[in-house]
Amino acid sequence: MITSMRNHLRRFRKSQDGGTLTLEFMILTPMLIYAFFFGIELSVYSIRQMQLDRGLEITTREVRLNTGMQFSHDDLKRAICINAGGITDCDDNLVLEMAPVNLREFTGLPEMTQCYDQSAPVNPQRGWSLGKQHEVMLLRACYKFKPGFAFAGLGKKLLKDGDGNAMMASMSTFVQEPR
Repeated sequence: MITSMRNHLRRFRKSQDGGTLTLEFMILTPMLIYAFFFGIELSVYSIRQMQLDRGLEITTREVRLNTGMQFSHDDLKRAICINAGGITDCDDNLVLEMAPVNLREFTGLPEMTQCYDQSAPVNPQRGWSLGKQHEVMLLRACYKFKPGFAFAGLGKKLLKDGDGNAMMASMSTFVQEPR
């Protein structure tokens, strides 16, 4: 039994058949694994972005419809986290910016979202203004998260801060109704 196994292994080792298949396998396998990690990270990123967009839109709808109620920064942040559902550590990793918009001279918010660097001191309320009656408000939510596969695929390509956290942002507008 052992002798026949040795003979089979010896023939397998000396055989030249399949050499080109092995080379193709060695070249294509890393590319397939990279594409696999990229696809998983892209799916998770898209789901997080959709949850953040949903939470922000539902919250701004509540603000629009609940006229006469005064919402604070913490109220909006809590509502976005509840409505987003499934975003991990939302209270700690979500930063809100809200500013009034002049429709005749629209400039918007600054291009780069200021998500705080978790390795630096936190300044949670950047550009926060509750606005006046009948004023158009622009609300931007920025969420920091740890990529699942930071070593490969999309996780490697995302811009990261000092702690290795990537960011995503979502914007919404609403009008401050009369109280």
